Amino acid sequence: MNPKTLLEEYDIVPRKSLGQNFLHDPNMLDKIVSIAELTPNDLVLEVGPGTGLLTERIAKVAKQLTSIEVDERLQPVLEDIVAQNPNLTIRYQDILTLDVNKLYENQPYVVVANLPYYITSAIMRHLLESDHRPTRMVLTMQMEVAERMIAKPDDMSILSVSVQVFGRPQIAARLNPSVFWPRPEVESAVVRIDIYDKPIVDISDYKTFFRVVRAGFGQKRKQLKNALSSGLGLDAEKTAFVFDTSKIDSRRRAETLTLDEWAVLTQAYTTLNS
Repeated sequence: MNPKTLLEEYDIVPRKSLGQNFLHDPNMLDKIVSIAELTPNDLVLEVGPGTGLLTERIAKVAKQLTSIEVDERLQPVLEDIVAQNPNLTIRYQDILTLDVNKLYENQPYVVVANLPYYITSAIMRHLLESDHRPTRMVLTMQMEVAERMIAKPDDMSILSVSVQVFGRPQIAARLNPSVFWPRPEVESAVVRIDIYDKPIVDISDYKTFFRVVRAGFGQKRKQLKNALSSGLGLDAEKTAFVFDTSKIDSRRRAETLTLDEWAVLTQAYTTLNS
């Protein structure tokens, strides 16, 4: 059933504040499940089940599905549409408050989500920086965000660094605004991220690594020496030590660095403070 018709039956109006754009095209819903390559052995975490159209398809394939919905108004809709699936558990809470380590312990799991555009980066950080990361993620998001995520050096950002450290992202499908209701003003993409068994670069302290990365990108279009000096509170002598130790040209800009170079820069900063 079309989300517009369904929600009108329950007298529910989509909230812009929650970024609610409900995917309803059956072919695209099926394609997302196909992209995720789900099997009867998979434990799946779904973020934002909405009206349950994708939820229903996942539940038919996966061993166990846990769906996290922040909007409790949708509870009667989901109970009528998908709650009869015995392998489905629906939690009404903010995904950012979910302890995935406790939920899955040492069990592998897959994430499938139609992410609210305004909180995409925060949700991804929450999942990727947890102690127990998923094996893969299939995420519907704004095309602009997807393109930033897969960027290469010379066009990198905090987002691309944060994702590519943990996994390999690729745009698996492009979505026309017409497949959503309400129709968004931007194009969307389905991104698949295959998570590495361990991060692709050698990092001993992620908190420090991301502190250095955030400092580097903190002042756009500034040379790294100025960005790190300001962002990390380093004087000229300490700044020079970091760049001399890492052998990285301090005149470069953050978007040009590779993941390995960020790791080397972090190690030099760590040595400075040891």
